[in-house]
Amino acid sequence: MQQDMYKVASNPVIAHGEKDPLHVWFAGESQTKPLHRLGPKVYDFYLMHIVLEGKGTFISGGKSYALQAGHTFLIEPEQLISYESDSDEPWRYRWVAFHGAQSAELVAAAGFHSEQHVVFAVDKRRAGALFRQIYETFRRGEATADLKANGYLHLLLAEYKTLLQAESSSSLRTSQAEGDRLLQQVIHYLSTQYAHPVSIEQMAESLGYNRAYLSRFFKQRTGVSPVTFLLNLRIDKARQMLRERHELTIEQISASVGLQDALYFSKQFRRLHGQSPTAYRDAMRNLDG
Repeated sequence: MQQDMYKVASNPVIAHGEKDPLHVWFAGESQTKPLHRLGPKVYDFYLMHIVLEGKGTFISGGKSYALQAGHTFLIEPEQLISYESDSDEPWRYRWVAFHGAQSAELVAAAGFHSEQHVVFAVDKRRAGALFRQIYETFRRGEATADLKANGYLHLLLAEYKTLLQAESSSSLRTSQAEGDRLLQQVIHYLSTQYAHPVSIEQMAESLGYNRAYLSRFFKQRTGVSPVTFLLNLRIDKARQMLRERHELTIEQISASVGLQDALYFSKQFRRLHGQSPTAYRDAMRNLDG
Protein backbone atom coordinates (compact mmCIF):
# COMPACT_ATOMS: atom_id res chain seq x y z
CA MET A 1 0.00 0.00 0.00
CA GLN A 2 1.28 3.47 -0.86
CA GLN A 3 2.36 5.71 2.00
CA ASP A 4 0.86 9.15 2.50
CA MET A 5 3.10 11.85 1.08
CA TYR A 6 2.93 15.62 0.82
CA LYS A 7 5.62 17.96 -0.43
CA VAL A 8 5.47 21.54 -1.61
CA ALA A 9 7.95 24.24 -2.55
CA SER A 10 7.23 27.98 -2.80
CA ASN A 11 8.68 30.51 -5.20
CA PRO A 12 11.73 32.07 -3.48
CA VAL A 13 11.20 35.28 -5.47
CA ILE A 14 8.66 37.62 -3.91
CA ALA A 15 5.78 38.70 -6.14
CA HIS A 16 5.59 42.35 -7.12
CA GLY A 17 1.90 42.57 -6.30
CA GLU A 18 -1.41 42.16 -8.11
CA LYS A 19 -0.07 43.94 -11.20
CA ASP A 20 2.60 41.29 -11.71
CA PRO A 21 2.02 39.87 -15.24
CA LEU A 22 2.52 36.28 -14.07
CA HIS A 23 3.75 34.82 -10.83
CA VAL A 24 3.91 31.16 -9.91
CA TRP A 25 3.24 30.86 -6.18
CA PHE A 26 4.11 27.27 -5.35
CA ALA A 27 4.12 23.72 -6.69
CA GLY A 28 3.97 20.32 -5.09
CA GLU A 29 2.94 16.71 -5.09
CA SER A 30 0.81 14.59 -2.81
CA GLN A 31 -0.22 10.99 -2.30
CA THR A 32 -3.54 11.48 -0.52
CA LYS A 33 -5.27 9.38 2.05
CA PRO A 34 -8.51 7.61 1.13
CA LEU A 35 -11.42 10.09 1.05
CA HIS A 36 -9.06 13.02 1.61
CA ARG A 37 -11.26 16.06 0.91
CA LEU A 38 -10.67 19.76 0.31
CA GLY A 39 -13.57 22.23 0.25
CA PRO A 40 -16.08 23.39 -0.52
CA LYS A 41 -13.85 26.46 -0.66
CA VAL A 42 -12.52 29.18 -2.94
CA TYR A 43 -8.96 30.22 -3.79
CA ASP A 44 -7.77 33.67 -4.82
CA PHE A 45 -5.34 32.22 -7.40
CA TYR A 46 -5.32 29.63 -10.18
CA LEU A 47 -4.60 26.10 -9.01
CA MET A 48 -3.97 23.32 -11.54
CA HIS A 49 -3.70 19.63 -10.63
CA ILE A 50 -2.65 16.67 -12.74
CA VAL A 51 -3.64 13.19 -11.54
CA LEU A 52 -0.72 10.75 -11.74
CA GLU A 53 -2.30 7.68 -10.14
CA GLY A 54 -5.53 6.64 -8.48
CA LYS A 55 -8.94 8.24 -8.67
CA GLY A 56 -11.01 11.03 -7.16
CA THR A 57 -13.89 13.42 -7.63
CA PHE A 58 -13.78 17.11 -8.55
CA ILE A 59 -16.87 19.29 -8.03
CA SER A 60 -17.18 22.67 -9.68
CA GLY A 61 -20.12 24.79 -10.79
CA GLY A 62 -22.55 22.20 -9.50
CA LYS A 63 -21.03 19.49 -11.70
CA SER A 64 -19.20 16.42 -10.43
CA TYR A 65 -16.31 14.92 -12.40
CA ALA A 66 -14.95 11.44 -11.76
CA LEU A 67 -11.22 11.75 -12.48
CA GLN A 68 -8.39 9.27 -12.88
CA ALA A 69 -4.74 9.14 -13.93
CA GLY A 70 -4.26 11.42 -16.93
CA HIS A 71 -6.85 13.99 -15.92
CA THR A 72 -5.98 17.61 -15.23
CA PHE A 73 -8.38 19.96 -13.45
CA LEU A 74 -8.03 23.73 -13.28
CA ILE A 75 -9.46 25.76 -10.40
CA GLU A 76 -10.07 29.44 -11.14
CA PRO A 77 -9.94 32.25 -8.58
CA GLU A 78 -13.09 32.70 -6.48
CA GLN A 79 -14.57 29.50 -7.90
CA LEU A 80 -16.40 27.40 -5.30
CA ILE A 81 -14.99 23.91 -5.60
CA SER A 82 -14.29 20.73 -3.68
CA TYR A 83 -12.29 17.62 -4.49
CA GLU A 84 -11.96 14.26 -2.78
CA SER A 85 -9.82 11.19 -3.29
CA ASP A 86 -11.28 7.74 -3.86
CA SER A 87 -11.83 5.41 -0.90
CA ASP A 88 -10.10 2.44 -2.54
CA GLU A 89 -7.64 4.07 -4.94
CA PRO A 90 -6.77 7.50 -3.49
CA TRP A 91 -5.15 9.71 -6.04
CA ARG A 92 -1.63 11.01 -6.29
CA TYR A 93 -1.37 14.35 -8.00
CA ARG A 94 0.93 17.27 -8.68
CA TRP A 95 -0.17 20.88 -8.62
CA VAL A 96 0.94 24.40 -9.42
CA ALA A 97 -0.54 27.67 -8.16
CA PHE A 98 -0.19 30.95 -10.04
CA HIS A 99 -1.74 34.38 -10.49
CA GLY A 100 -1.03 37.69 -12.20
CA ALA A 101 -2.55 40.11 -14.68
CA GLN A 102 -1.83 37.78 -17.62
CA SER A 103 -3.10 34.60 -15.98
CA ALA A 104 -6.66 34.74 -17.32
CA GLU A 105 -5.41 35.50 -20.82
CA LEU A 106 -2.90 32.64 -20.74
CA VAL A 107 -5.45 30.17 -19.42
CA ALA A 108 -7.95 31.18 -22.11
CA ALA A 109 -5.28 30.95 -24.81
CA ALA A 110 -4.53 27.41 -23.64
CA GLY A 111 -8.17 26.50 -24.27
CA PHE A 112 -9.56 26.52 -20.74
CA HIS A 113 -12.86 28.30 -20.13
CA SER A 114 -15.90 28.10 -17.86
CA GLU A 115 -17.14 24.92 -19.56
CA GLN A 116 -13.69 23.38 -20.07
CA HIS A 117 -11.69 23.07 -16.86
CA VAL A 118 -11.13 19.31 -16.97
CA VAL A 119 -8.82 17.77 -19.57
CA PHE A 120 -7.75 14.18 -20.15
CA ALA A 121 -4.41 13.19 -21.69
CA VAL A 122 -3.67 9.57 -22.52
CA ASP A 123 0.05 10.30 -22.12
CA LYS A 124 0.45 12.36 -18.93
CA ARG A 125 4.25 12.17 -18.80
CA ARG A 126 5.11 15.43 -20.60
CA ALA A 127 2.69 17.54 -18.58
CA GLY A 128 3.59 15.71 -15.37
CA ALA A 129 7.29 16.39 -15.97
CA LEU A 130 6.65 20.14 -16.30
CA PHE A 131 4.77 20.20 -13.00
CA ARG A 132 7.79 18.46 -11.49
CA GLN A 133 10.24 20.92 -13.05
CA ILE A 134 8.47 23.85 -11.43
CA TYR A 135 8.61 22.14 -8.04
CA GLU A 136 12.30 21.26 -8.42
CA THR A 137 13.13 24.83 -9.48
CA PHE A 138 11.57 26.19 -6.31
CA ARG A 139 13.09 23.48 -4.13
CA ARG A 140 16.58 24.42 -5.30
CA GLY A 141 15.89 28.06 -4.48
CA GLU A 142 17.69 29.43 -7.52
CA ALA A 143 17.90 33.17 -8.13
CA THR A 144 16.30 32.59 -11.54
CA ALA A 145 13.53 30.41 -10.12
CA ASP A 146 10.80 32.94 -10.92
CA LEU A 147 11.72 33.22 -14.60
CA LYS A 148 12.22 29.48 -14.98
CA ALA A 149 8.87 28.72 -13.34
CA ASN A 150 7.12 31.16 -15.66
CA GLY A 151 8.78 29.48 -18.63
CA TYR A 152 7.77 26.00 -17.49
CA LEU A 153 4.21 27.21 -16.89
CA HIS A 154 4.04 28.60 -20.43
CA LEU A 155 5.25 25.24 -21.77
CA LEU A 156 2.69 23.47 -19.59
CA LEU A 157 -0.19 25.60 -20.88
CA ALA A 158 1.09 25.04 -24.42
CA GLU A 159 0.77 21.29 -23.83
CA TYR A 160 -2.88 21.73 -22.89
CA LYS A 161 -3.51 24.05 -25.83
CA THR A 162 -2.18 21.36 -28.18
CA LEU A 163 -4.33 18.73 -26.50
CA LEU A 164 -7.51 20.81 -26.48
CA GLN A 165 -7.05 21.89 -30.09
CA ALA A 166 -6.65 18.25 -31.10
CA GLU A 167 -9.89 17.41 -29.27
CA SER A 168 -11.65 20.35 -30.93
CA SER A 169 -10.40 19.27 -34.35
CA SER A 170 -11.53 15.71 -33.70
CA SER A 171 -14.92 17.00 -32.57
CA LEU A 172 -15.14 19.12 -35.72
CA ARG A 173 -14.29 16.14 -37.89
CA THR A 174 -16.90 14.07 -36.06
CA SER A 175 -19.47 16.82 -36.51
CA GLN A 176 -18.57 17.07 -40.20
CA ALA A 177 -18.92 13.32 -40.63
CA GLU A 178 -22.31 13.36 -38.88
CA GLY A 179 -23.43 16.22 -41.12
CA ASP A 180 -22.32 14.33 -44.23
CA ARG A 181 -24.19 11.26 -43.06
CA LEU A 182 -27.39 13.23 -42.41
CA LEU A 183 -27.16 14.89 -45.83
CA GLN A 184 -26.85 11.49 -47.49
CA GLN A 185 -29.84 10.23 -45.49
CA VAL A 186 -32.00 13.13 -46.68
CA ILE A 187 -30.93 12.72 -50.32
CA HIS A 188 -31.49 8.96 -50.15
CA TYR A 189 -34.92 9.42 -48.60
CA LEU A 190 -36.05 11.92 -51.23
CA SER A 191 -34.51 9.90 -54.08
CA THR A 192 -36.39 6.76 -53.08
CA GLN A 193 -39.68 8.34 -52.01
CA TYR A 194 -40.18 10.97 -54.72
CA ALA A 195 -42.86 8.89 -56.47
CA HIS A 196 -45.10 9.15 -53.42
CA PRO A 197 -46.86 12.28 -52.16
CA VAL A 198 -44.25 12.60 -49.43
CA SER A 199 -43.94 15.77 -47.37
CA ILE A 200 -40.91 17.33 -45.71
CA GLU A 201 -42.72 16.93 -42.37
CA GLN A 202 -42.98 13.18 -42.96
CA MET A 203 -39.32 12.98 -43.91
CA ALA A 204 -38.22 14.91 -40.82
CA GLU A 205 -40.30 12.67 -38.60
CA SER A 206 -38.93 9.56 -40.29
CA LEU A 207 -35.34 10.70 -39.77
CA GLY A 208 -36.00 11.90 -36.22
CA TYR A 209 -35.32 15.61 -36.74
CA ASN A 210 -37.21 18.86 -36.36
CA ARG A 211 -38.56 20.02 -39.74
CA ALA A 212 -37.22 23.56 -39.42
CA TYR A 213 -33.76 22.32 -38.39
CA LEU A 214 -33.65 19.77 -41.21
CA SER A 215 -34.70 22.32 -43.82
CA ARG A 216 -32.15 24.86 -42.58
CA PHE A 217 -29.38 22.25 -42.46
CA PHE A 218 -30.16 20.98 -45.98
CA LYS A 219 -30.19 24.45 -47.49
CA GLN A 220 -26.88 25.33 -45.82
CA ARG A 221 -25.31 22.22 -47.34
CA THR A 222 -26.87 22.27 -50.82
CA GLY A 223 -27.99 25.84 -51.43
CA VAL A 224 -31.61 24.78 -51.98
CA SER A 225 -34.45 23.80 -49.67
CA PRO A 226 -35.63 20.17 -49.45
CA VAL A 227 -38.87 21.24 -51.13
CA THR A 228 -36.98 22.69 -54.10
CA PHE A 229 -34.66 19.69 -54.28
CA LEU A 230 -37.63 17.30 -54.28
CA LEU A 231 -39.44 19.26 -56.99
CA ASN A 232 -36.31 19.36 -59.18
CA LEU A 233 -35.84 15.65 -58.65
CA ARG A 234 -39.43 14.92 -59.67
CA ILE A 235 -39.21 17.10 -62.79
CA ASP A 236 -35.92 15.43 -63.81
CA LYS A 237 -37.53 12.01 -63.42
CA ALA A 238 -40.50 13.23 -65.47
CA ARG A 239 -38.20 14.44 -68.26
CA GLN A 240 -36.69 10.97 -68.43
CA MET A 241 -40.13 9.37 -68.64
CA LEU A 242 -41.25 11.87 -71.30
CA ARG A 243 -38.27 10.79 -73.44
CA GLU A 244 -38.56 7.06 -72.82
CA ARG A 245 -42.21 6.22 -72.06
CA HIS A 246 -44.15 7.51 -75.04
CA GLU A 247 -47.19 5.39 -74.18
CA LEU A 248 -47.80 7.27 -70.90
CA THR A 249 -49.97 10.36 -70.77
CA ILE A 250 -48.85 13.60 -69.12
CA GLU A 251 -51.24 12.88 -66.24
CA GLN A 252 -49.79 9.40 -65.74
CA ILE A 253 -46.22 10.70 -65.75
CA SER A 254 -47.16 13.44 -63.32
CA ALA A 255 -48.68 10.89 -60.95
CA SER A 256 -45.68 8.59 -61.39
CA VAL A 257 -43.32 11.23 -60.02
CA GLY A 258 -45.50 12.00 -57.00
CA LEU A 259 -47.40 15.01 -58.38
CA GLN A 260 -51.10 14.25 -58.42
CA ASP A 261 -52.07 17.61 -59.94
CA ALA A 262 -51.13 17.45 -63.63
CA LEU A 263 -51.79 21.17 -64.09
CA TYR A 264 -49.35 22.02 -61.29
CA PHE A 265 -46.84 19.61 -62.81
CA SER A 266 -47.11 21.27 -66.24
CA LYS A 267 -46.77 24.73 -64.71
CA GLN A 268 -43.61 23.80 -62.77
CA PHE A 269 -42.16 21.99 -65.79
CA ARG A 270 -42.62 25.09 -67.96
CA ARG A 271 -41.13 27.32 -65.25
CA LEU A 272 -38.00 25.20 -65.01
CA HIS A 273 -37.50 24.30 -68.67
CA GLY A 274 -39.27 27.00 -70.66
CA GLN A 275 -41.75 24.70 -72.38
CA SER A 276 -44.65 22.42 -71.59
CA PRO A 277 -44.18 18.68 -71.00
CA THR A 278 -45.95 17.98 -74.32
CA ALA A 279 -43.69 20.39 -76.22
CA TYR A 280 -40.63 18.84 -74.57
CA ARG A 281 -41.76 15.34 -75.56
CA ASP A 282 -42.39 16.41 -79.16
CA ALA A 283 -38.97 18.09 -79.34
CA MET A 284 -37.28 14.92 -78.11
CA ARG A 285 -39.16 12.82 -80.68
CA ASN A 286 -38.03 15.11 -83.48
CA LEU A 287 -34.42 14.76 -82.33
CA ASP A 288 -34.71 10.99 -82.35
CA GLY A 289 -36.31 11.08 -85.79
